[in-house]
Amino acid sequence: MDRLKLAIQKSGRLSDKSKKLVSECGIKVKEGKNKLIAPSTNFPLDLFYLRDDDIPKYVEDGTADIGILGENVLLEKQSEVNTVIQLGFSKCRLSLAIPKAETYTDSSYFQGKKVATSYPVILSKYLNDKGVQADIHEISGSVEIAPGIGLAEGVCDIVSSGSTLFSNGLKEVEIVMQSQAVLIANKKMSAEKQAILDKLLFRIEAVRRAENSKYILLNAPENKVDDIIKALPGMRSPTVLPLAQKGWVSIHSVLIESEFWEKIDQLRTAGAEGILVVPIEKMIY
Repeated sequence: MDRLKLAIQKSGRLSDKSKKLVSECGIKVKEGKNKLIAPSTNFPLDLFYLRDDDIPKYVEDGTADIGILGENVLLEKQSEVNTVIQLGFSKCRLSLAIPKAETYTDSSYFQGKKVATSYPVILSKYLNDKGVQADIHEISGSVEIAPGIGLAEGVCDIVSSGSTLFSNGLKEVEIVMQSQAVLIANKKMSAEKQAILDKLLFRIEAVRRAENSKYILLNAPENKVDDIIKALPGMRSPTVLPLAQKGWVSIHSVLIESEFWEKIDQLRTAGAEGILVVPIEKMIY
């Protein structure tokens, strides 16, 4: 039987979150110390642990069928693969930064200046689109120290909180791109492996919907049900059950995380009481 080969980063935050996603999909993986390949015991899938820079090429060549990596790495490597889905985690941005004491107006600041980065392809295109010609120095790590040691006058690096830039005397001045983890796939995958991928995607979607939703239970007078239901767009429609106390019902539904507090205020105003909110582990349509 065919097995799907999934390449993930071998260590770091993206690795941890990738393995967590696999686990939440109900896939058990048999791991061993320093092993580069880990087979699943209950799903036709094998994990390959690789350097994130190598994942696009492995997937393009078909050594791995699919891979999880950051959009920034995918764009930098320019590999011929299919982007299947954005996964919503490991969000960050690739930004330009300069010494804190410098005055910045716009991207023309970098005209003729030296800029250190691990992403020369992305940065070159970005600056060219702005009509700026800079001297780009490619370095593989510790980009943020470049201005301090006289290697460059600015940097282009991955930013999450900005604390690393700040601690090195830099300030973020321009966002080059937003990034998050994505699932990529080989363009010539067999029909059998595509079928396995479809099953995996079904599980991933169920996990992601659950993460973005809350299950809500509340009590309300019967004469307030219509007003409350208007504020509760559930999967189809809210569930309404009678309570032991005459004239009262219990209403069950699902709320989207981004609308949560706004909807709670609407529900209380409409007459809802005893509101209980619980997390959802999986949500399947």
